[in-house]
Amino acid sequence: MLENKKQNFLTAMAFLIVPLVLFTFFVIFPVLKAAIYALYKWNGLGPLTGPNVGRKTQFVGIGNFIQILTDPIFWKSFGNNVKIIILSLFIELPIALIIALNISSKTKRNVALRTIFFIPYVVSEVIAGTVWSFIYSPQYGISTSFLSCFFAPGTDFAFLGRPETVFPAIFVVIIWKYFGLYMILYIAGLQGISDDIREAAAIDGASPLQLNLFVIIPLLIPTIIVTLFFCIVGSLQTFDIIWAMGKGDPVNAAETMVTYLYKFGFRRTQMGYGSAIAIVIFVICVVFNAVYQKLINNNK
Repeated sequence: MLENKKQNFLTAMAFLIVPLVLFTFFVIFPVLKAAIYALYKWNGLGPLTGPNVGRKTQFVGIGNFIQILTDPIFWKSFGNNVKIIILSLFIELPIALIIALNISSKTKRNVALRTIFFIPYVVSEVIAGTVWSFIYSPQYGISTSFLSCFFAPGTDFAFLGRPETVFPAIFVVIIWKYFGLYMILYIAGLQGISDDIREAAAIDGASPLQLNLFVIIPLLIPTIIVTLFFCIVGSLQTFDIIWAMGKGDPVNAAETMVTYLYKFGFRRTQMGYGSAIAIVIFVICVVFNAVYQKLINNNK
């Protein structure tokens, strides 16, 4: 018996050692290095310490973090991430759920609709952002042509050029791009619900609306919980589409934490400050995950 336990332990370690090494090398080690860089004012050129240390290298301790927390642009970018989370939870996920409830049955029409709705998710974020930038173009975009034709002839609608419209315009693209993923997850969850349950509810006189509200959706809670996690984490990491559609401008109106990191960490070669921003984003994600896990475990 003891020999079998020892053999099982060695077998488990043999399978775990490779993922553990990869996780350490690609996740833990970069996080630790970023935490060290975050304590310096460093342009990314030359070593942090030693005789050949760069001239622009200076140990600042928590100075970078203080600068982040006192920068109004960072708080604006954080607020935009929160807006994306809230709007995604109350607009994007409900749209995906409603569509999934209507096309969950296995018919040729529904299979075709699933493919059409899922295609945007397969398209690269950069390509999607670039295409929608042309659609929103005030000179020759489809949106401008449509609105000028029916509502305000001769008017150029610069959706991406105005601080008050750039964020809503980009959020439309975010919904178009990602709701197909959540729709597919909901459909997978719906297909795991037995038809006998639907038939029993129909025999008891439940209407289609009552069936969905009081039977199907409660049974879909585990899938909904998973999509909530994906949605919030994805919203915190939003970058590609926003960068392709204006780099968070004008006047930082569509800035997110990751675009803020990229601008300061790479474009302005403030690697120490950029590393501090990365650590802040990492801490936010870890705290969210801890709270999420706590809530899920308490509700089991």
